[in-house]
Amino acid sequence: QAQLAASGGGLVLAGGSLRLSCACFGRFCTETVGWGRQAPGKDREIVASMDWSGETTLLTDSVKGRFTISRDKAENTVYLQMNNLKTEDTGVYYCYVEHTSSGVLGRDWGQGTQVTVSS
Repeated sequence: QAQLAASGGGLVLAGGSLRLSCACFGRFCTETVGWGRQAPGKDREIVASMDWSGETTLLTDSVKGRFTISRDKAENTVYLQMNNLKTEDTGVYYCYVEHTSSGVLGRDWGQGTQVTVSS
């Protein structure tokens, strides 16, 4: 199982930027990584993911053009650069790694970091 430590959240005005970091330790750190978020009263949603090669990245529609996911393979760290933040981006952001066991996809999640965007 992977251990993940996310940081970089905070309070920012709408239109501002934040950069989240997530260090990965243990197993699966060279697999697909990503970020999810959970807004108050809502289910957790995946906002960005990246495969090990970095050639395949996915962003949910609401963050395209504003968020960028990247990873430092040497440091086993994944980043989420968030620009032009909106109040609807508020939530707890979690990083994860994916792994497959016996054909079943699983995700290991780290602890979250709070992002609050005020108007």
